[in-house]
Amino acid sequence: MTYLVVIEKGENSFGAYVPDLPGCAVVGETRDEALQLIREAVDLHISSLKEHGETLPEPASTTEYVQV
Repeated sequence: MTYLVVIEKGENSFGAYVPDLPGCAVVGETRDEALQLIREAVDLHISSLKEHGETLPEPASTTEYVQV
């Protein structure tokens, strides 16, 4: 499955989260670190869902850009 990851630049860090996996979010000092951490977080999140017999959410989020 392919999940959308949103990356946001803060004043001193980068945050990343997966809209289709509530609670799956990380903060890193750099964009690359945030991406590495969110990959690990997704793996852990999915493993935990499977361990507890829960259904994996289907990827449903998409992106679109609006030019102004």
